[in-house]
Amino acid sequence: MTGLQQFDLVIIGAGPAGMAAAREAGEAGLNTLILDEQPRAGGQIYRNIGRPILQDRSILGQDYYAGETLLAGLSHVLVTHVANATVWDVTTDNTLSFSVKGISRQVGFKKLLLATGAQERPVPFPGWTLPGVMTCGAAQILLKSSGLTPTGPLVIAGSGPLLLLIACQLIRAGVRIEAIVDTTPTSNYRRALKEIFGAIKGWRYLLKGARMLNEIRRSGVRYYKSATELTAESGSDGNLVSVSFRKGSVHHQLPCKTLLVHQGVIPNTQLGRALELEHQWDEVQQCWKPTLSENGCSSHPDIFIAGDSGGIGGAIVAEIQGRIVAKEIAYQLNQEGAAVIGIDQLRKTLDDQLAIRPFLDHLYRPLDMFLRPQGEIIVCRCEEVTAAEIRGLTQHGCVGPNQTKAFCRSGMGPCQGRQCGATVTALLADELGKSPEEVGYYHIRFPIKPVSLGELAGLSQSDA
Repeated sequence: MTGLQQFDLVIIGAGPAGMAAAREAGEAGLNTLILDEQPRAGGQIYRNIGRPILQDRSILGQDYYAGETLLAGLSHVLVTHVANATVWDVTTDNTLSFSVKGISRQVGFKKLLLATGAQERPVPFPGWTLPGVMTCGAAQILLKSSGLTPTGPLVIAGSGPLLLLIACQLIRAGVRIEAIVDTTPTSNYRRALKEIFGAIKGWRYLLKGARMLNEIRRSGVRYYKSATELTAESGSDGNLVSVSFRKGSVHHQLPCKTLLVHQGVIPNTQLGRALELEHQWDEVQQCWKPTLSENGCSSHPDIFIAGDSGGIGGAIVAEIQGRIVAKEIAYQLNQEGAAVIGIDQLRKTLDDQLAIRPFLDHLYRPLDMFLRPQGEIIVCRCEEVTAAEIRGLTQHGCVGPNQTKAFCRSGMGPCQGRQCGATVTALLADELGKSPEEVGYYHIRFPIKPVSLGELAGLSQSDA
């Protein structure tokens, strides 16, 4: 294809990994393009960091504003940042297609970095599709982008560090929280104890968590631990009116107009899957993640992955990985011999930051009711396919997620399996008595995002 603009490095995603990599690449002399779907850089953790909507910096906390230092890298003369860019195709000849506001473009690259971050783990439970039920991540988006807070009575339920963080942020914003329902099983604490030495090494994270718990207690919010049988209940109008759960032998029911739910985050592997990169099942994190070298190279020699899309580690880990990958790419392209200097120290810092992850992964493993739901709970929201339907398919010869598309259209809706893929794999594995790795995952095809015929036609004309 002639007349195509060429880049040494194209980065998809302008979160902490993407921004850090862009800066490192620019300083190493690489002509770099960074593409991101959002109107401003920052990713989820640093969303809207270039133009914070909240005047009171204490609401989101200092960890959020740490992202301001990463923005400088996007202004480097060799770095081109394109916002509102939807990447929908990558070909085997290192050509990438994307659209901005309905206008499509193609560029060529020598190396590609996927820094697409994480997605919240789907949380199928009774009532999770009701109006009024939303994820903690969605509440954070509203708070960071628009300064909006959920309508009360508000209950927060689930497990994981983000559960505590969003609770503290909403409390600081003056929001009344009726209750926090923590579904972390008591047995998880015993499992996590075997990773206590790594936790001690990451004592700063433990201290941060203790401070958030103390802040929640001081606010007077009711806190229920080790809750089970979480259910969102609707009224006559079909909207959320209450949330029920069991704590021990006691059944609780709380009035609720907004329920925020969270069961941790998992790598966003959609693009890597479409590129047919090698992936592996992480039994501890209960998710798929790409197979990577120590410097972030995937099973394709020209494609790298950094940040939470390669395995959950958080913002600081993502930033370090972005820098490591950029140094490795610069070294491979021979742009600057000094680019590899400092990579060993970065790896040591990375190891220190990751020391606590095994402890957290064991502690916050979701209940089986969220991983492998039963009965008429909807699993595929796009096509309204239930857990019972997926399980029943195995009686008709279905042995993998790709076959479910033909049997019941699960994974064929607008999200292309993003919200049901992990659950469908888990349900089939449960019924077939196999491991998730044996069952596999959906085969993702390009275009991975909706693209109009006009965009396709425009692309053809521009390359003619």
